[in-house]
Amino acid sequence: MKTNYTGVALVLITFFAISFITNILGPLFPSLVQDFDISLAVAGFLPFSFFAAYGVMSIPSGILVDKYGEKFVMLAAFVMAATGSFLFALNPSFFMAMGSLFLVGTGMAMLQVAINPLLRVSGGQEHFAFYSVLAQLLFGGAATLSPIVYSNVVQSMATGETSGIIGFFNSNVPANMSWLSMYWIFAAVSVAMLILIALIKLPKVELKEDEAVGAIGIYKQLLKNKSVILFFIGIAAYVGTEQGVANAISIFLERYHGLNPVTVGAETVSEFWLMLTIGCLLGLVLVKLLDSRLVLKLFSGGAMIALSFALFGSAEVSVIAFPLVGFFLSVMWSVIFSLALNSVAEHHGSFAGILCTGIVGGGLASPLIGVIADLTDDLRIGMVVVYITLAYIFAIGFWAKPLVVNKTIKLFNKPTADSTAT
Repeated sequence: MKTNYTGVALVLITFFAISFITNILGPLFPSLVQDFDISLAVAGFLPFSFFAAYGVMSIPSGILVDKYGEKFVMLAAFVMAATGSFLFALNPSFFMAMGSLFLVGTGMAMLQVAINPLLRVSGGQEHFAFYSVLAQLLFGGAATLSPIVYSNVVQSMATGETSGIIGFFNSNVPANMSWLSMYWIFAAVSVAMLILIALIKLPKVELKEDEAVGAIGIYKQLLKNKSVILFFIGIAAYVGTEQGVANAISIFLERYHGLNPVTVGAETVSEFWLMLTIGCLLGLVLVKLLDSRLVLKLFSGGAMIALSFALFGSAEVSVIAFPLVGFFLSVMWSVIFSLALNSVAEHHGSFAGILCTGIVGGGLASPLIGVIADLTDDLRIGMVVVYITLAYIFAIGFWAKPLVVNKTIKLFNKPTADSTAT
């Protein structure tokens, strides 16, 4: 099959845009708490608004793709993202923030469902794994870039510049809310993506049987399977861990070590995403050498150790240890997802929809952390939520019983007659 490089490029750019928009909440957290004068518990409902959209829209998005096609859903998704960003940029209030983030999250959920089958068709099934890894690298690259853009824009606005893009921000963003400039940028990115998608002719996607969204009866059948429920919780635990840590980094460094959230905080969040991206590359190698369940146990154990250093170490240790947590989180999504799909014999498309709904876990962790931190007046105690989610992920390495185990390379054992016969 001939590769449609235009389609591949569009999907990769879309992955970049999704991550650039999605992963900014962490660096903004201290500013949101201060400027809206809210507690950590209340602030935690901002990421909840965003990730709740995944819980609501993941399965309906699959139905929309089936009925109207990938291009329509992608256009609708960026309309939602642009609308949410414009509304918040024009009317910055806490409740508008919640509504805006729900709209943006809805758009991102729709995109996640639409672009994976499109990538398989555009790049060719034989190249799908390669392009999927490339997409994840771009996703991580955008997550790394987003806090850096935020830090540079806010510092540039502080100079009082009156011309160019910084001048536009200084004229249209409240002086005490320079972070709001990011939502003007998100709106511009969304509009640019709308134009790009509208101009490009996309290949027709014929969903494979295991990618198709099933009828309601199939979901009911799957939800009776204990493994389906346990892996759904596993995905929720992973996303809750990732977002719980990312959203806590900047405000933790400010509260416990007096570090500037716009500079050091944003830089540390950026490094967290960078290390998560780098870890993905090592993870690709490790799952070829070791059973993925062992990899999951090693990395979840490493994440708990790194988190302990981040929370209880000195300022110098914390700014190193938080990115290390990202490194250890890197393999978890792909390993849990693959273990889940390999644990059921059929209806993988519907099961994937259920798993993606588990992304709502990313919104549950932050409010829980905030409630505990407010009640105890100690963010460190609030972070016990992350230890619990990591412990659950660690446990998956023990109870997962996939029907198909990941194939590993035997470095030191010569193949035997028995092994070559299979």
